[in-house]
Amino acid sequence: MCDLTQKYNVPGPRYTSYPTVPYWELDSFSGKQWKSSVLKTFQEDPKEGISIYIHLPFCENMCTFCGCHKRITKRHEVERPYINAVLKEWELYCNLLDTRPLIKELHLGGGTPTFFSPENLKILIEGILRSGKVAETHDFSFEGHPNNTTKAHLQTLFDVGFRKVSFGVQDYNLTVQRAINRIQPFENVKNVTEWAREIGYTSVGHDIIYGLPFQDCANVEETLIKTKAIQPDRIAFYSYAHVPWLKGNGQRGYKDSDLPSSVVKKAQYEMGKRMLTEFGYKDVGMDHFALPTDNLYKALVQGTLHRNFMGYTPYKTNLMIGLGASSISDSWYGFAQNVKNVEEYENLVSQGVIPIFRGHILNLEDQIVRKHILDIMCQFETTWTSEEEQEVDFSSILDNLSELEADGLVETTSNSIKVTEKGRPFVRNISMAFDLKLHRKKPDTRIFSMTV
Repeated sequence: MCDLTQKYNVPGPRYTSYPTVPYWELDSFSGKQWKSSVLKTFQEDPKEGISIYIHLPFCENMCTFCGCHKRITKRHEVERPYINAVLKEWELYCNLLDTRPLIKELHLGGGTPTFFSPENLKILIEGILRSGKVAETHDFSFEGHPNNTTKAHLQTLFDVGFRKVSFGVQDYNLTVQRAINRIQPFENVKNVTEWAREIGYTSVGHDIIYGLPFQDCANVEETLIKTKAIQPDRIAFYSYAHVPWLKGNGQRGYKDSDLPSSVVKKAQYEMGKRMLTEFGYKDVGMDHFALPTDNLYKALVQGTLHRNFMGYTPYKTNLMIGLGASSISDSWYGFAQNVKNVEEYENLVSQGVIPIFRGHILNLEDQIVRKHILDIMCQFETTWTSEEEQEVDFSSILDNLSELEADGLVETTSNSIKVTEKGRPFVRNISMAFDLKLHRKKPDTRIFSMTV
């Protein structure tokens, strides 16, 4: 396994989209095309429901492991103007649609959503829901910081329909926490997890990272043992993505030599996966584990598991609207990303402009390849039809998979692929075999994190 780890530890996408952002065809994209694609998807099946992702970018402190778009500030007067802008952007989308949208999924990400006061979060969510209808079966979730999430945050969001919360744990070792500027005692995580359950949340998740600076296998083991004592419903156990060339000073608080080697990272993952399995968790998709009672695992079993810019979700919706600075929307036929600067975002929205600055409209080949990458990422297998073979060169994809098959990571036929148990840790590499745009034009510079 160590030989395979070194062999396949290459830069690669995480495939929250296909085509991936560096391969979006920006020159042929326009706001008019984007609006048309949104309306087309919505009108095809308005009863399917839509997903909404809201990016809340503010944090009081810089966590040096973080690769998200954020604004560091302790000035909480920024809350209301930003919320007003998000609600205005939502109004612009609602005006574009011809009926009130059915809201199936809603996720608050960041940044730090719990930077915002409970009162302001209530204003935000009630404003969103006022213009739509909530699906009978819906999934509302948010990301909470254990150090500043209060009972009032949890209760307020529960009262407006939230039943899922995830807390960023990362690692409990103090040396590691100091390196990533995230001092967070176990007691804080335990408290917010227990509060959420007392209030009635049906799914509490913990995010745990391996491959952090100064982190060894003993640190990961200690973190997982403590996690078992609380037993969250789901766990995102994922590799630290070291991309300082993309994130400026945010990921330069330590040297590359402070990071564990790829071999150590793989050992951390294998140990973690074994421990989580022993603790009763099921392997769900890439880097995710859930108890059998959690709806994420049920979605895997039922074949409804989906992946988009919110990560893994239990329901598939073809239309996902991203609100807020830097948010990315997905109409299935296209992607669009909002401007990243908060002031520019607020200014454009105040002028009645949907504040996108780049995007991509998928051609037929893109749509077919995307479907199969999603199948690989969500179900670990896929099958293609003769009609699809007329549009996509599957013979080249099978050629790309040949070495992976020789290493026992996949099993293929002339029109199908199945990821083996041995191959699951390499699902990003397997998905890369389908990435025709990547194979046609290798990047000139390093733009992706390492796959291991």
